[in-house]
Amino acid sequence: MKRNAFIIVAAFAFISCNNKKADKKRNAVHEAAVTDLKAKIAQKPDSIGLHLKLIDMLDSLNDYKTAISEVDTLIKKDSLNYAFWFRRGQLCSSAKDTLNAIKSFGRATKIYPAPDAVLSLANLYAETKNSTALELTDYLLNMRLGRAYNAHCYFIKGVFFSRTNDKQKALRFFDYCITNNFNYPEAYLEKGFILFDAGNKEEALKAFKMCITINNTYADGYYWVAKCNEALNNKTEAVSNYEIALKLDENMQEAKAALQRLK
Repeated sequence: MKRNAFIIVAAFAFISCNNKKADKKRNAVHEAAVTDLKAKIAQKPDSIGLHLKLIDMLDSLNDYKTAISEVDTLIKKDSLNYAFWFRRGQLCSSAKDTLNAIKSFGRATKIYPAPDAVLSLANLYAETKNSTALELTDYLLNMRLGRAYNAHCYFIKGVFFSRTNDKQKALRFFDYCITNNFNYPEAYLEKGFILFDAGNKEEALKAFKMCITINNTYADGYYWVAKCNEALNNKTEAVSNYEIALKLDENMQEAKAALQRLK
């Protein structure tokens, strides 16, 4: 086990180093593309396609403020365009501006209640403990869009009940989500949180392990596997999984602190 853990951590270290180099190279390419697009837009200011390409590039560079400003330019010209408001909601959400994300998704759904926009809006309402999330997910469930959308709806319901501290209902809806989509890592993660807080570390560990089995690049999943390992006095496994979490997300301060504590 120790040898395998070392090999895994070493592999992630190698991957992380290469990823940093790749990220720098990709960012340099994107920044050059942004400069080029801005020059083209200056020549063709009415080209929606060029503006949308620029927005995508800015999004990839995490320059959400400038990207939102670009979307606002398009909205000023066509305030009833569903796609513009939906894109604005996505950007605000990425920028952690929940209030404006809700407003933007809300405007999008009033123009056209597309399922993806309704889901995005419902998810934010659930996170902010607003019961409108339940109404929106019921609306989508009644549309009978299929198991994939059902899974999203049940997950959002689970989030709402988890945030409002009705843990049993939350667990039930996360299970409904998994029944509709077995490969839904966030549902396992949320289940794990509830089980861990309830003191059921063994069951929580099973849930978190399912999360990283489905998505083996999920830093949060490894972190919580490590938390369970530590709580169950499995120090070697805890250290290994904290290290993997940190390799996947070098800014995870909780993993850094845990490693300092355990080593």
